[in-house]
Amino acid sequence: MIKHLISDKGRFYKANLHSHSTVSDGELTPEQMKKMYTEQGYSIIAFTDHCRFVTHNELTDESFLALNGVENAADETGKSWMHNRCCDICFIALSSDRILHPMQDENNVTGNGEYAAYNPSYCSEDINRMIAHGVKNGFFVTYNHPTWSLENFERYMSYSGMHAMEIFNTSSAIDGYNEYNPDIYDDMLRGGKRIYCLATDDNHNRAPGTKHWDSFGGFTMIKSPSLKYEDVTAALLNGDFYASRGAVINALWLDTDDCTVHIECEKAKKIICTRGGRRLRAVYAEEQKTEYLDHVYFSINKDDVYFRFTVIDENGNTADTNAYFIDSLGIDLDRDGIFVE
Repeated sequence: MIKHLISDKGRFYKANLHSHSTVSDGELTPEQMKKMYTEQGYSIIAFTDHCRFVTHNELTDESFLALNGVENAADETGKSWMHNRCCDICFIALSSDRILHPMQDENNVTGNGEYAAYNPSYCSEDINRMIAHGVKNGFFVTYNHPTWSLENFERYMSYSGMHAMEIFNTSSAIDGYNEYNPDIYDDMLRGGKRIYCLATDDNHNRAPGTKHWDSFGGFTMIKSPSLKYEDVTAALLNGDFYASRGAVINALWLDTDDCTVHIECEKAKKIICTRGGRRLRAVYAEEQKTEYLDHVYFSINKDDVYFRFTVIDENGNTADTNAYFIDSLGIDLDRDGIFVE
């Protein structure tokens, strides 16, 4: 029996789920961002300006979806900006008519859907309260750029309730931060957090035409039956997506008869299966005496706890799947798994 881990229904839509426009500190208007991103094959942008929730439903048409959102932050006090830690969280509304800013005074609202900023203190209790409020009020909640934020294991492991974390953030990476964060994702997974991973731009577009141009570096490929707002956000909640810096995944499924997980991709040179323990394995195209890998499968067992895949293409670009926990798959694993090439 085949169990699709990424839905086999619909098609993949290319999305940037963290962005900044002239509504806050970005250089481009939402309209300019739509034009620029659609020209590069994107169908979805989540507009997540700093501390201001402004809807952009007027930008949505049959080939483009504007997701409404906001990025809020909790900043450490008593230190200079160069040294203070922070926790940045994006909130993406799960329906197009939702305009409630997480953690705001519901009586403090203007006629155009804007809300006053809420500034939580830099403590886990306040940050977790902010996350919980967003989830309760119908938002998809993501934890952003932990390296840029100067956060460490103790800090990010103290947060709970978010839907996803950024495994890659373009804006931070181009400035020199090591913001491809598979190790932090595994820290969180092995610490008991069952969350998804995203690749985003976090674009501000301050340096067009230079190496610091922060668009088109990381994106999320969302498998949805349509480009309707609620279909796309349902796909986010279901985990029907993968994070990419350019590599392509076409399908991911579990064969429950022999407990093997299959991944189909394009022009891969290497595919890694990461697990909850030390039983990681990598497959190389060269070792398989083929130019590229396009279909690899691995067996799993209950000791794996979870598994996820990283695809690396001929240019060194990555694509990362979400993690799948063995106890949530609805199968009985009594035997030891054996890696299958």
